[in-house]
Amino acid sequence: MLHEPIKQQLTRLGLRGAADALARLSLADDVVDTLAVLLEAECLHRDSLAQARRLKLAKLGQRAHPADVDLRTPRGLGKTRWQQLLSLLWLNQHQHLLLVGPTGIGKSYLACALAKAAIDHKHSVRYLRLPRLGEELALLQAQGRISHWLKTLGRVDLVVLEDLGLVPLSPSHQPLLLEVLEDRQQRGSVIVTSQLPIKLWHGQFQDPTLADAILDRLVHNAELVELTGESMRKKARSAPANDDKPQAAV
Repeated sequence: MLHEPIKQQLTRLGLRGAADALARLSLADDVVDTLAVLLEAECLHRDSLAQARRLKLAKLGQRAHPADVDLRTPRGLGKTRWQQLLSLLWLNQHQHLLLVGPTGIGKSYLACALAKAAIDHKHSVRYLRLPRLGEELALLQAQGRISHWLKTLGRVDLVVLEDLGLVPLSPSHQPLLLEVLEDRQQRGSVIVTSQLPIKLWHGQFQDPTLADAILDRLVHNAELVELTGESMRKKARSAPANDDKPQAAV
């Protein structure tokens, strides 16, 4: 049993052969302690590298941390609801999350904070800002890489779709959104932020049949958070300057 923690570390590092051989070795206590320290350092190093890779892959629209979210300002998001969202139960159950509310209410920050929480729990994330997605898709189509893009995105645990309806996707690109959602059925989740009420989403798509298919996959398996209130940015601008009190994140 003395070697059990070290065996677990070796297995965690993928060194199963070494873990099996450990049981046959007789090691002095100081050797065991030194080996444990070295293996823990390697585990932490690999975890750090993996975290950096997940953050780089995500390409989040802004730096956001769950602990910095402002829960004091009334906007339809209390502490209990926020903690429930941070539990990531919806993500683990492959549900979607819809953040809907007026401009400046903090939807983007909340989405990125939840994405950061997912990354911290070793989930892969990809952030896509829909008003600029058309440019990326046009380039990918010109390069013949759409299939590769869809396949890569399909392996991601959580996709953030920012600003649905702010600028409608071109009709030629709208079917790709359906493919993105289809690939996530029972395998991944989506966070969508939008200024538009859900009842207006259908009108963002040229083909009613396509709109029905997209909304069926997106809305009917989703948790909805409807935010209300004044713009957080407007409040920040109108607040009196005070160098001793840092502005709260949204």
